[in-house]
Amino acid sequence: MISAGKRIAVLVSGSGTNLEALLRAGNLGGDIVLVGADRSEAYGLVRAREAGVDTVVVPFRAYPARDEWDAALFTRVAEYEPDLVVLAGFMRILSRRWTSHWPMLNTHPALLPAFPGAHAVRDALAYGVKVTGATVHFVIEEVDAGPIVLQEAVGVEPGDTVDTLHARIKVVEHGLLRQAVTLFCHDRLAVNGRQVMIT
Repeated sequence: MISAGKRIAVLVSGSGTNLEALLRAGNLGGDIVLVGADRSEAYGLVRAREAGVDTVVVPFRAYPARDEWDAALFTRVAEYEPDLVVLAGFMRILSRRWTSHWPMLNTHPALLPAFPGAHAVRDALAYGVKVTGATVHFVIEEVDAGPIVLQEAVGVEPGDTVDTLHARIKVVEHGLLRQAVTLFCHDRLAVNGRQVMIT
């Protein structure tokens, strides 16, 4: 049963652990009304269906041009009239039609603006940093460059691999995403330029 809170659409490409963290969060102040994916094999779709959440798949490879795929997914998500779109391990770049239409939150496994892009954990290890972390930020057209909502540091331990470090970052990421979505749904995030104030 859908409550009177915010309507949330979540996009996934893979296993959906960030989605699972939201599904198990309890009172976010809103309801996940749709989980969308760019790949039919994304396990996040299974998590959504088990939780009774509607799903939609718009396969990236089914469209000859990126913009056609982008528009098709946009149309399907818009049918659910979300107040917020969350990118939870969604590995596609979305166009301005998205960022100009909805507030969108994304997670990133580094302390932005350090190590943007798809290989943040690997890049942080290669650089030799002692501390990295997780970021939740609003999405703008430029990749990994939107106003930062929350961040938390994660120490790099001797002998860390990409997998071991990423596993510890994910635990932090899950908590930050739950917190950020809850703050948004309770109207406690105010954006002024690059600054995000928690009211």
